[in-house]
Amino acid sequence: MNLFSVILLAVALAMDCLAVSSMKGVAGGKHPWLMAVLFGVFQGGMPLIGYAAGSAFADIIDRFDHWIALVLLSFIGGKMIWDSLHEKAEDEVRSDGSIAELLVLAVATSIDALATGIIFVPYPWTSVLLDMAVIAFVSFVFSVVGYRLGRRLGTHLPVNVELLGGLVLIGIGIKIFLEGIGG
Repeated sequence: MNLFSVILLAVALAMDCLAVSSMKGVAGGKHPWLMAVLFGVFQGGMPLIGYAAGSAFADIIDRFDHWIALVLLSFIGGKMIWDSLHEKAEDEVRSDGSIAELLVLAVATSIDALATGIIFVPYPWTSVLLDMAVIAFVSFVFSVVGYRLGRRLGTHLPVNVELLGGLVLIGIGIKIFLEGIGG
């Protein structure tokens, strides 16, 4: 996967981090730097689990990787779009701000990253490690920015970041699919 595609994927995956971090900023959440580190580590690490699981079936996946990417990224993107268009209950936003809660949020925001790990199966291990580092870094930065935006703008963020992330993921899935059927 080329660097531009990895950066787009990283940005799309980081939209959950941005959204959750901004809500933590609005609520005056504790430990913003720890939250950003945890989000980055989990977003960068979860695809490695998906990659390892997918590598066990590399021969099968290799023939259908473009279809798998299209279906997975469209599903994850569609879920992000659905979630972005349906308001969350107020008690989902409230929190105690504990480190345990941050760990739960880090896992929750990175589940989609776990599933995307399978699209990296056709690529060499060294390339995948670099790609995961890019994903981790982008998620870290988006978490810091999200928290600060939440603190400054309150609940009036100018864009629906989850919706945008979902659209980007679907776009990447279509791009991978078209490349797969074209060559």
